[in-house]
Amino acid sequence: MTLATWTLPEDLPAGKLPVTVTYLEMAEPPTGPAQPRPVGVDGPVHARNCPPAYYRFLYDTVGDPWLWEYRRRMAPERLAQILADPAVEVHVVAIEGVPAGYIELDAEKLAGDGPDGGTMEVAYFGLMPWAIGRGIGPWLLDWGVRRAWATPAVRRLTVNTCTFDHPSALGLYQRAGFRALRTEDKLVDDPRLSGLLPLTAAPHIPLARRPQP
Repeated sequence: MTLATWTLPEDLPAGKLPVTVTYLEMAEPPTGPAQPRPVGVDGPVHARNCPPAYYRFLYDTVGDPWLWEYRRRMAPERLAQILADPAVEVHVVAIEGVPAGYIELDAEKLAGDGPDGGTMEVAYFGLMPWAIGRGIGPWLLDWGVRRAWATPAVRRLTVNTCTFDHPSALGLYQRAGFRALRTEDKLVDDPRLSGLLPLTAAPHIPLARRPQP
């Protein structure tokens, strides 16, 4: 998998990277036929009470190329609490017994009041680097969307993506039926400089300028 290398603005603050986050929603369930399962793919399997160590393997392996860092920062106790919440579902697909990716659905806001009531979030979705390009992504996203809409009281699905993610991610969500609501430009710390991710992660994104000692 080879991606075009970014060019960073020269006037960025030391240690910072620019990112644009796009927030999307789906207000109606899909009406067309379900995507066919790719040949040789098993699952999805619902990883109930997913052990944090296994989850971190999934999250880290899927997310390293895209600078996923939020749950790397999370305390193990907090991650275990999230994974034990019945509102959170982690569904894993595999090829010949080897995990190939996962989709995580979060119904925490489903029973809430106000504008977020009835909302289910596609919290995380991605494939192992070796599994990209096999047609698994569109099928797994479609499967997850349909499972979410089968949950009683769901009125909308939400997801977000950013310019750190695979360049096809935004288009994939839109083809699945999500529509963009808004974008947000941010400057964030480069997690590779702190050692949170390896320096080799996301080689298409240049390292931020190191702070002066």
